[in-house]
Amino acid sequence: MKKMSVKTVVAIGIGAALFFVLGKISIPTPVPNTYVSLQYAIQAVFAGLFGPIAGLVIGLIGHALVDFTAYGPWWSWIIASGVFGLLTGLFLGKLDLESGEFGKKQIILFNVSQLIAHVICWGLVAPVLDIVIYNEPLEKLFAQGLTAGIVNAITTGVVGTILLVAYAKTRTKKGSLNKE
Repeated sequence: MKKMSVKTVVAIGIGAALFFVLGKISIPTPVPNTYVSLQYAIQAVFAGLFGPIAGLVIGLIGHALVDFTAYGPWWSWIIASGVFGLLTGLFLGKLDLESGEFGKKQIILFNVSQLIAHVICWGLVAPVLDIVIYNEPLEKLFAQGLTAGIVNAITTGVVGTILLVAYAKTRTKKGSLNKE
């Protein structure tokens, strides 16, 4: 197994802390216990930059901290947050974010990837685990999952794209430096 770099461990700590802080700042939706917040945009960016394991751990730690400081852990959604980071990191491994390139093709790949990850997590993982772990009613689960998936995909798409475009501008583009 490949050893995790110090840079990745630090990124996990920072990413989990940002996930926690942004998870505490949220706007309620009409669906109970479902909120609009920005933590998934940050998680997707960190997963894209530091890989799927970092994305997984950021989601697990960050969401657990949000829940522990609010009403207690809701493990099905904590796990779904971790899976989101894992999937996003796997999908975004195709992007070379360090290259300084983040144009239309990369924006489309990022947004299709995060949308698929949100659909899997909030349309499948969270509801199934809610049934298995908590025996929750089906109608409630899919209303929450659909709402969470939509608002998370929108905020991740908008904020994540802006952050990745800005990040790419800080990188030196491949082939832009010439030897004198």
